[in-house]
Amino acid sequence: MTTEILLVEDDRKLATLVRRFLEDHEFVVTAAVDGDQGWQEIQRRSFDLVVLDLMLPGRDGLTLCRQIREAGGSGILILTAKGSQADRVLGLELGADDYLTKPFGLPELLARVRAILRRVRPGKEAAPKGTRAVGPFRIDRQCRTVLRAGTSIDLTRSEFDILDRLSRNPGRVFRRDELLEQIRGGSTDAFDRAVDSHVSNLRAKIEEDPRHPAFIQTVWGVGYRWAAS
Repeated sequence: MTTEILLVEDDRKLATLVRRFLEDHEFVVTAAVDGDQGWQEIQRRSFDLVVLDLMLPGRDGLTLCRQIREAGGSGILILTAKGSQADRVLGLELGADDYLTKPFGLPELLARVRAILRRVRPGKEAAPKGTRAVGPFRIDRQCRTVLRAGTSIDLTRSEFDILDRLSRNPGRVFRRDELLEQIRGGSTDAFDRAVDSHVSNLRAKIEEDPRHPAFIQTVWGVGYRWAAS
């Protein structure tokens, strides 16, 4: 069972660092760069936890915190600048579960994330590390290898990242920009066709008939999804 986290942080370098760290610990992370995009993601689907910077362009973090709590369901961990005690207190009063002051260590972030999840999602933990079976494939995130019937499939870094993210969320549709963020580490100076090219190459390696894919399905005008079993 996957654990979905929404990270709302306008510092792209910090967001990329946090997202990759949490994904290395088997969480599924969606990143938003401002409060408005974060709210759009929350309206689109549910998350187990929202990691929320208070100092955001557009819709501010305190407003978003209140809206998330009113919508219900998600745990909230707020990130605050050093010394902003009033904002921390107000964030907790608006319904945040905990706060973390910048700069922070990633191990402390992980500990607070897990503590909140134990409270808001008792019994639901992130999937353990190691090899996992997905249909006929065995995927090892640590070694970044994919096997089919015992035979290794040679994938590029981008192909592996796309395969890994899609297959961990069967049935969920990923927009091209979400997959682009995954393979570019948060950079936006690329274009959607790069994703189409990677998906085409990936299908050629894993599908019996790439023209009629059984695993990676196209959702026209939106993006791609892994066929739910």
